[in-house]
Amino acid sequence: CSWWTRTASCSPPTPGAADALAAALPPGLELDTHDGRAWLGVIPFRMSGVRLRGLPACPGPGAFPELNVRTYVRHRGRPGVWFSSLDAASAVAVGVARRWFRLPYFRAAMHCRALPDGGIDYACRRTHPGAPPAELRASYGPDGSPAAALPGSLEHFLVERYSLFADAGGGRLLRGDIDHRPWPLQPARAQIEVNSMAAAAGFDLPDEAPRLHFVRRLDVRIGRPRRVEP
Repeated sequence: CSWWTRTASCSPPTPGAADALAAALPPGLELDTHDGRAWLGVIPFRMSGVRLRGLPACPGPGAFPELNVRTYVRHRGRPGVWFSSLDAASAVAVGVARRWFRLPYFRAAMHCRALPDGGIDYACRRTHPGAPPAELRASYGPDGSPAAALPGSLEHFLVERYSLFADAGGGRLLRGDIDHRPWPLQPARAQIEVNSMAAAAGFDLPDEAPRLHFVRRLDVRIGRPRRVEP
């Protein structure tokens, strides 16, 4: 699948929120930190060309906006990501991901529109029955040239992760491995009108400017989820 026009709006949680992040993780995962700080990402993007290996992409179900709230973890020393929530404008994708990968996907009304200046107008309003209400309304775009993140930098810590984890219940942990080239990150600008995504997941963000990054396109392959020992 291709992750198109993606901005990583990542903020360090408030002091007490790091404990809340750690407490939300299943057994076997530990909260990862950079320079002693935990981080939370609110990641809006657009999926396109989504397909199972060996099958053609579906023009309708294979292209849709998606948004995730994530933090950064380790499993037996292996870095990865843990999703607090994932919203998508595709009922098919939500149903498959919930059943196949046990990920906390929610249906949402969303749009992702290109702007004349090369930026993106983005909106997400969760509509999933029984789910906590959550919303993002923002416009954003690139504000510099793309470059790979330097090892040891915060940017490298945030994006160069090649596993995602999910709680399968009953003490079972799933891992899916990810393959992609290094992220061609660009500095970003953003006007955020509403952002209740982190609060809906139970986390507080500080009253400070978020770190912003933009990627025009990234092709990603995600492996079949498999059980790992906690």
